[in-house]
Amino acid sequence: MSLPTATADVVIIGGGVIGLTIARALALRGISDVLLVERARLGKEASSAAAGMLAPQAEADEADDFFNLCCQSRDLYPTFAAALREETGIDCELDRTGTLYLAFTDHDQGEIEHRYDWQVRAGLTVQKLTPADARTLEPCISESVRGALKFPDDIQVENRRLLSALIQANEKLGVRVMTASTVESVRIDCGRVQGVETARGFISTEQVVVSGGAWSSFIKILNAASPNPRIEPVKGQMVCFDSTDVAPNLARHVIYSPRGYLVPRRDGRILSGSTTEQAGFDKEVTGAGVHSILSNALEISPRIADLPLIGVWAGLRPRAHDSLPVLGPCEQIPGLVFATGHYRNGILLAPITGELIADAIVDNVVSAALNAFSSDRFTSVGVNP
Repeated sequence: MSLPTATADVVIIGGGVIGLTIARALALRGISDVLLVERARLGKEASSAAAGMLAPQAEADEADDFFNLCCQSRDLYPTFAAALREETGIDCELDRTGTLYLAFTDHDQGEIEHRYDWQVRAGLTVQKLTPADARTLEPCISESVRGALKFPDDIQVENRRLLSALIQANEKLGVRVMTASTVESVRIDCGRVQGVETARGFISTEQVVVSGGAWSSFIKILNAASPNPRIEPVKGQMVCFDSTDVAPNLARHVIYSPRGYLVPRRDGRILSGSTTEQAGFDKEVTGAGVHSILSNALEISPRIADLPLIGVWAGLRPRAHDSLPVLGPCEQIPGLVFATGHYRNGILLAPITGELIADAIVDNVVSAALNAFSSDRFTSVGVNP
C-alpha cells in the first residue's frame, strides 16, 4: 500500500479498540480527514485477545477517579452498541445478564464483605447472595462456594464483534487507514505538532493521538522537553472451551473469583483467564499459564473439566507505571494527545475515551474527568525503548 495523501486533519497512531473508537468519534463530529496508522492489522493485538468484560464494580476496592471513569464508560455501552448496530448491522452481543463474584476462602469472604459494604454506601447496585442463591442462579458453580455478590450492572460485550463493527463504521465514515506501517516519531517544531514520520514517509498534521497500546513508547517525540510516557507490555494468556455439545448453556453470567473468571458467549464458547506476566513482547502461550488458568476455572466450576478446550492465545496489555491510563492533551505540546495505557480496561474504557478525546480535539474542551490521567502527571517519565 502506498503512502496516502501526505496530510491529515488528525493522525491516530494505533488501530486497536481505542484508536478505532476515537477515529469514529472524530468522524461523527465532522472531522473529515482522519488518518489511522496501525503497525500490523486493525484490532488484532490486545483488543482481540480480551474477554470483553465490562465489570468495574466486580474489580474495584474503592470509589476513585478511575472507578468513576470505568462506570461512566460501562454505562455508555447500551447506546454505543446500539449505534454501531444501526451504522453497520453488526450485533456486538452486549449481554446484560450481570456478573457474579464468588468467595471460596476466608480471605475471599472478607473481600466480598468489604466490596459489598462500600458499594452499598456509595449507592451502587450490588446484591449479596448465599451459596445456595449463587448455585440457583448458576448450577455449574462449585459446591465449595462460601458466598457471592451479584453485580447486575456489570455486563459483557463480544469484543471481536465490537472490533468488526468499529472497523466497518470507520470505513463508512470515510476514515483513512494505513496498516502494516509504523509511526517512528512525532515531529515538534516551534513547540507544537507538525506531523508524523512513518515508515513510508512524512505526514503533515497539527493533531496527533498516540493510542498505540503496548507499542506506544516506541514513538519518539522529537524536539520536545516532555518525551513519551513509558508504556510497558503485560502479557495475559487466555483459554477457550466449547460447551455446545457437552453442557449447553453451562453458564449465563460472567463468573469471577479473586483468581480467575469464566465468560460465556452466545455461541457456546466459554472464555477463561487470565495471567499477568512481565514477559516483554513475547506472546507465546505456556504450559504454566494454561495450567494456572485451568486451575482457577475448575475452582469456579468443576464441570469445566468435561469441556473440550478449543483455543488458547495471549495478548499484551499496555500499562503505565501507575497502572492508570494516559489520557488527554499534553499541556506542553499543543496538538499532541495521549490515549494509551488502558492496561486491562481497553474494551471497557473505549466509549468514554472516544467521547472525551473528541471533546478535547473538536471542541477544545478538556473534561475534568481527564485530570487524573494526564500525561503531565509523570514528573519523571521513562525513556523510549
